[in-house]
Amino acid sequence: MAIAPSLAAQGLPHIVFKTERGEIEMEIDTVRAPISGNNFLRYVDGGFFTNGSFYRVVRPDNQPNDSIRIGVIQGGQAREKRGQGFPAIELERTSVTGIKHVDGTISMARAGVTSATSSFFICLGDQPSLDFGGMRNPDGQGFAAFGRVVRGLDVARRIQGEAANGQNLVAPVVIHNASRVK
Repeated sequence: MAIAPSLAAQGLPHIVFKTERGEIEMEIDTVRAPISGNNFLRYVDGGFFTNGSFYRVVRPDNQPNDSIRIGVIQGGQAREKRGQGFPAIELERTSVTGIKHVDGTISMARAGVTSATSSFFICLGDQPSLDFGGMRNPDGQGFAAFGRVVRGLDVARRIQGEAANGQNLVAPVVIHNASRVK
């Protein structure tokens, strides 16, 4: 999905995760998804993802009880920072932001509508069931997409293919550093 020239001209912030498997650079859309995008940047700027990890992979072979299957990797903050952070944010629906869950989209993990804090996921392949109206989450509200991978999607794909016990990676992939690049 191409970014509209007007958004590219606004100089959206980029962050880089330096992981054990390589770098993943993401563009954070603070224009169309200001609540989710700025929340994510607060966690980056506060050092919450440094020494965090990608710990969950969802792929066709590890969703035996799900009628709607998806492909994502999920990451989160450092173990020593868990329980710290910021209050949960309001859900920014894809029907409002216009950011769809396509290959490389970054989105907030959540349980309830106003429960997202720091955990996020990267879509591997198009995932329309995660958009507003999609039924991966029974409430049909979807998830809050707020950016995209601009470099390192191959790294995310390698992480998704690693050994897992159910959906949890046997050896979580450490995020050595997470920081803004512009």
